[in-house]
Amino acid sequence: MPYTYKYPRPALTVDSIVFRKTDGNTFILLIKRKNPPFENCWAIPGGFVGMDELLADAAARELSEETGLTGLELEQFHTFDAIDRDPRHRTISVVFVGFMQHNQIAKAGDDAAETAWFPLQQLPSLAFDHESVIQKIKEKYLIWK
Repeated sequence: MPYTYKYPRPALTVDSIVFRKTDGNTFILLIKRKNPPFENCWAIPGGFVGMDELLADAAARELSEETGLTGLELEQFHTFDAIDRDPRHRTISVVFVGFMQHNQIAKAGDDAAETAWFPLQQLPSLAFDHESVIQKIKEKYLIWK
């Protein structure tokens, strides 16, 4: 069934922030983007929601496709809707949070060129609005600061 609308519609994405604790330090999993926009920049794993997909399923799928991680319990955290957060078009993202409980190895796949764990206090420059996304989660959960 074709979809045509008189008015423009925003795109919907999901992102998954994955944390792990090692030796008392908190690390966050990031991907290096393989494609524009922000090619070769670090970002939170994520992507577009399919038409017949629940948000949590889309978050788990994107995380698996980009990092190889599966089976993580992801909890919906917050919706980010700044008008200019994606240079391609209006994009709204629902962000999920998960914690590594076992020793899976993250491996780049799909549109991720590589994956890496970064100390929460030493993050690289990030794509999109992901710095403000991580800042919001740090404000919510002061234990990670």
